[in-house]
Amino acid sequence: MTTIPDYLLIGHMTADLTPGGRVPGGTVSYAARTAAAFGINVGLLTSAENNEPLLSAVTPYADTVSIPAEETTTYENIYLPTGRVQYVRGVAARLSAKDIPAHFAAAPLVHLAPIAGELDNDIAQPFKGATVLLTLQGWLRRWDANGRVHFKRWFEPETLKHIDIVVFSEEDIVESPDMEAAFASAVKHLFVTRAEKGGTYYHNGVPTPYTTPAVELVHPTGAGDVFAAALLASLPIFNQDIFKATTVAARLAAISVTRFGLESAPTPDEVNAAIAYVKEHGGDAFE
Repeated sequence: MTTIPDYLLIGHMTADLTPGGRVPGGTVSYAARTAAAFGINVGLLTSAENNEPLLSAVTPYADTVSIPAEETTTYENIYLPTGRVQYVRGVAARLSAKDIPAHFAAAPLVHLAPIAGELDNDIAQPFKGATVLLTLQGWLRRWDANGRVHFKRWFEPETLKHIDIVVFSEEDIVESPDMEAAFASAVKHLFVTRAEKGGTYYHNGVPTPYTTPAVELVHPTGAGDVFAAALLASLPIFNQDIFKATTVAARLAAISVTRFGLESAPTPDEVNAAIAYVKEHGGDAFE
């Protein structure tokens, strides 16, 4: 019998081009490791080129279904004195509701993790009774004929009806800051992360700030993905207490910025320590 995952991820893993070669990336790569560190069964629906070797970065952590594609979603970051310029060098197959295996559709926790606009707007419809979280970043990207990535405004109320929690960073919407209020009014739970300042949690449009532990920054990539995955994975542990789950997530995201690459995902020991802390101290990220 095929196992129903406790936590389902949907989105493209990526190949990131670096001076040292191709390395695995994308929200799903960080989130799969994070969710697995909670000791739960993780499923992943993705798409990549046939025989993509970088899939080995996620398969130890998630029961992976990969839709075959002509190429793997590929990003290249070029750093200039004026800042980072990002390019898309390839995109795998689109993912829609029809691609979701039957046993995946029964998952109680669902994390929609687009990285290159690859999810159809119907992707959340099959999940009845699940808690569905969206990390928005990948729906906020478009690219020109040269592959250079630009901001794209995305706000689809019909899709958001099927989503319980949305997470994005203040940097994601810097070109359209009014989106914060729009999303706050459209979903029950919204988290806007603000790096070392913590972030803002909106419940039915009402904002509450939360803090994150102070650490020495090494590299911030993946922190938002770790936060989102830890938040969703923590909810069942604390009987859906979102304040306690947020505190676990904030603690693990803070640890993540002290390490490089996929190693920023938490270890099982770090997850257990964060859970134990919250069981003793409560949801003190909001105090």
